Amino acid sequence: YSNTRGKATALLLVAQAIFLVLFGLFVDYDVSAGPRNSSLSTHSTLAHYYPMYQDVHVMMVIGFGFLMTFLKRHGFGSVGFNFLLTCFVIQWSILVNDFSFTYRLTITIWLTECSYSLLEADFAVATVLISFGAVLGVVSPVQLIMMATIEVVCYNISIYVGIVQFQATDIGGSMFIHAFGAYFGLAVARVLYKKSQTNSRKEGSEYHSDIFAMIGTLFLWLYWPSFNAAPGNGTERHRAVINTVLSLAACTVVTFALSAVTDKKNKLDMVHIQNATLAGGVAMGASADLLVQPFGALLIGSSAAVVSTLGFRYLQPLLQRTIKLHDTCGVHNLHGMPGVLGAVISAIIAAVANKAAYQDSYHELFKNTLRTPGQNGGFQIAALVVVLAIAISTGTITGLLLKLQVWDNLTAVELFEDEVFWEV
Repeated sequence: YSNTRGKATALLLVAQAIFLVLFGLFVDYDVSAGPRNSSLSTHSTLAHYYPMYQDVHVMMVIGFGFLMTFLKRHGFGSVGFNFLLTCFVIQWSILVNDFSFTYRLTITIWLTECSYSLLEADFAVATVLISFGAVLGVVSPVQLIMMATIEVVCYNISIYVGIVQFQATDIGGSMFIHAFGAYFGLAVARVLYKKSQTNSRKEGSEYHSDIFAMIGTLFLWLYWPSFNAAPGNGTERHRAVINTVLSLAACTVVTFALSAVTDKKNKLDMVHIQNATLAGGVAMGASADLLVQPFGALLIGSSAAVVSTLGFRYLQPLLQRTIKLHDTCGVHNLHGMPGVLGAVISAIIAAVANKAAYQDSYHELFKNTLRTPGQNGGFQIAALVVVLAIAISTGTITGLLLKLQVWDNLTAVELFEDEVFWEV
């Protein structure tokens, strides 16, 4: 196995040195966290927002990390590189996120209702970790760091166009996190495809590795309502929690049913249970704070289960055979298609929304007061198109860059193998 410690270490230390300089020059506490503010309202606001932020944080490190440990010889790399990417992207995205939206020379870090510096950083982390799932086991740490560095910038471009310019609503990130992360990662995976990826005997799981992966599933399932609701306030946040819980519950029931019925021996597939049960949270994201009604949340979760489970069972093998798309974690089925489904659903709900039904919530959710409901729905679809275009195009370019040998491409024998980078 090749020894790449030198390149990985150099890249990480140089990046951290750059972060130190940029944080020293441009980053400071916001007044709410500064030495001159002892306001009880500020601290009560922190108490209101921090628990949900921490829920999202747990999803990044434990949820995503352990969900990827299903590979029998790549458990260290799955949870370990997930941890590394999380810490790297938190720092990088704090810089990129604030520069993208404020154009200020000073970046302030806080966690209150006015700004979500740390929460927005975790959303950028989620986007990168979704892409990581598509190339899990087939890229080196050096390639991962380079991919994350580029993707955070591209992610912010899509956010700027979709949220700032189009003023689309997507509280839980169906479009801007899940769909973007999935299709960016899939584009990278397609460019990096080698026949040896599909022929490797190391790609499979084992009994105990699947149990570890279920730890990730359960943490993600439990905390997904916080992920979808954390950016919201008041009744919008309340609805997001209720809608997401109901969607996840329905999704899980339907996934169990479909997993068994689509198997020739009527047996459950652990891949479906680990992944498709979460699709309800993805699909609910874009409309979690809208008035979908409880029955609508159940319908969305059920639909996501159908799309995701059938995607794992039939579409993923088909794409691998026909267009040579190797998707290690099946992010297309868990994040890509359910994310698109969620965006389309949000467009329909936005198009029929009216001020009488939403009352005080209407202008909180639909910022442009000059648009008709139909126009709001149209901009939801426009935002989705932009997200997919940016994700696929920039992911393809990133994949071409990562093919350069300077970034430590893995050989066939090194795929899905911890021993390349870890003492085992």
